[in-house]
Amino acid sequence: MSENLPPETEAQDETLVETLQLERIEENLFRGTSPDNAPGRIFGGQVIAQSLLAAYETVEARVCHSLHCYFIRPGDPTVPIVFEVDRSRDGGSFTTRRVVAVQHGKQIFNLAASFKDPEEGFFHQAAMPEGPHWSELRDQREVMLELMKDAPEQAKRWLSRPMPIEMRSKDARTYWMDKQPKPPESQNWFRCATPIGDDPRMHQVILAYASDMNLLSTAMRPHGVHWQTKGFQSASLDHAMWFHKPTNFNDWHLYVHDSPSASDGRGLIRGAIYAEDGTLVASVAQEGLLRMRSQ
Repeated sequence: MSENLPPETEAQDETLVETLQLERIEENLFRGTSPDNAPGRIFGGQVIAQSLLAAYETVEARVCHSLHCYFIRPGDPTVPIVFEVDRSRDGGSFTTRRVVAVQHGKQIFNLAASFKDPEEGFFHQAAMPEGPHWSELRDQREVMLELMKDAPEQAKRWLSRPMPIEMRSKDARTYWMDKQPKPPESQNWFRCATPIGDDPRMHQVILAYASDMNLLSTAMRPHGVHWQTKGFQSASLDHAMWFHKPTNFNDWHLYVHDSPSASDGRGLIRGAIYAEDGTLVASVAQEGLLRMRSQ
């Protein structure tokens, strides 16, 4: 189970592509590391991205169209992660892989992904909702830095470093100040802050990394709680993603969230990711833990 804390930046001279790279240690075994300045737990998007990258290392030509994963234990950023790939099936149309991420001899995360060759066929998509364009909005980190004067020290440390993913939103998250209930929906523009390169698979991997951002906060909005609320506990439980179209994640994309349900200590969040021209490139769903602990 991975606590959904904001991702820390990578080192100033290291791109997100470099940070996510894996070392092959056996035919189906890979090793990955976390940024030196990662917080107390590994950001969930990092292990999603590295697991998908490990699966891609065993797939020759096909492209991932969906992934489904579970966060099992908190990830330790001080030690490497070992990714074990199970080559479940290489079929005539689809390739299936399972990936288990291990630390300290225990599973912390598992992922199932399916890959296929592109093909022509039926087409329709939901329209991109209306909202402010990214060019009309300020950088989220810039806005939040202005509000950090009275923030807890932990929040100040998070906000004082540049982020690997640039974000702009109409109402940027203010972890320690935003206490009023709001509708369970939000919109965020985002893109990778450093060059990804020409490999479309890596654009998909980093889009998967970023897909874990701001989801749980959408489920918190109706309840007037946030990451710094005393006694509040949250964590990502599972995550699913469907890739509809290839895209260039160095360009701005709109991430639209809504949370249709919260009950039994859990919140469900749905996400849709649109390219700037309105093309729906991916859909996301996540369930997370939302719990008030006894004081």
